[in-house]
Amino acid sequence: MASCKDQEDDHHKQEPPPKCIWVHGPIIVGAGPSGLAAAACLSHNQIPSLILEKSDCIASLWQYRTYDRLKLHLPKQFCELPLMGFPENFPKYPSKDQFISYMESYASHFSIHPRFNQTVLAAEFDSVSGFWKVSTQDSQYISRWIVVATGENAEPVIPEIVGIERFARTVVHTSMYKSGTEFKNQRVLVVGCGNSGMEVSLDLCRQNAIPHMVVRNTVHVLPREMFGFSTFGIAMGLMKWLPLRLVDKILLLVASLTLGNTDHLGLRRPKTGPIELKNATGKTPVLDVGALSQIRSGRIKVMEGVKEITRNGAKFIDGQEKEFDSIILATGYRSNVPSWLKGCDFFTKDGMPKTPFPDGWKGERGLYTVGFTRRGLLGTASDAMKIANDVAEQWRTMPGNKDGKNCSTSYVIFLKESKRK
Repeated sequence: MASCKDQEDDHHKQEPPPKCIWVHGPIIVGAGPSGLAAAACLSHNQIPSLILEKSDCIASLWQYRTYDRLKLHLPKQFCELPLMGFPENFPKYPSKDQFISYMESYASHFSIHPRFNQTVLAAEFDSVSGFWKVSTQDSQYISRWIVVATGENAEPVIPEIVGIERFARTVVHTSMYKSGTEFKNQRVLVVGCGNSGMEVSLDLCRQNAIPHMVVRNTVHVLPREMFGFSTFGIAMGLMKWLPLRLVDKILLLVASLTLGNTDHLGLRRPKTGPIELKNATGKTPVLDVGALSQIRSGRIKVMEGVKEITRNGAKFIDGQEKEFDSIILATGYRSNVPSWLKGCDFFTKDGMPKTPFPDGWKGERGLYTVGFTRRGLLGTASDAMKIANDVAEQWRTMPGNKDGKNCSTSYVIFLKESKRK
């Protein structure tokens, strides 16, 4: 048996102290579109920053957890990051691969070099030193500012469904779904009827699969375009002149004329209008790209809520029971901020800022958020520019920044405060 001293020596060998790294500008957590936008706007203001990213690439959600046929649901002009637009030769609705290439070009243009494979385990403000301490698996980063850029879609939502552990066949979340070719000629239960559920069901139809889409709640379905123009673009234009609820009524009237009454298809509309609901809850209306016609033809079966999963299929609340070869969970994503941001009352238990848009981008003591507006990339761009401008005001007033000495001065302050502790 090893002595206490030997055990202590082994313990110290196994767990070396984390490296302590001073970051001159803000620490940005997350290298998705939100993190890149924040870094670019800071760079535009001559402020350095460091992005910490748990994956091995930028935009890992887009690169690793999206299906092959995905395209932007909105026209490209509504999805641009700040300070650099899409290439002119890109189509109106860029593909997944085109959007990834745009983000890679964006990072290159602004010389953004995230530190990859750095999983943030904890971030907390140290009131003694006055700095943020961000801990990863092997390092501790220190800065005056932290920008939370992990966004609304950081991790998949896996719902609790009675009996799902008994299902003897494939169960996969859409974050792992790539193409309907893997499910060719299968009977597939798709749980969820948002944009992902609709598009996955459509993709399955094209591979002669038989999707059964579970619609548990009410849902707004709108045409992607109205009269040759983007539905979203029309809504944005009308909202400059008309009240939100009136805009919602106009959208629903046109949707009724072009798509018909969706209630008899099993797609009941919420009482709250689509834009108002999106702003209040983050629930995005479905922009139809062809799934509705497949529902009408019967190729996509609409099912009511699942009562329980059986070994070979599912029982539904309307009494039906069916067998399935696979189950796909199109149940969305959620924020993961509460799991790592400590000692902070700025976020709800669901990981969203308590302060609603447009003021949820700034917390206290150097805390900022980007990508939590429930308004897509337009909201991200707006927040990123506000953050950069706010940090720039502080940066300019800090002594020593003009000659570059302030960073080292701040680090010396940090070291002195740490020793006092």
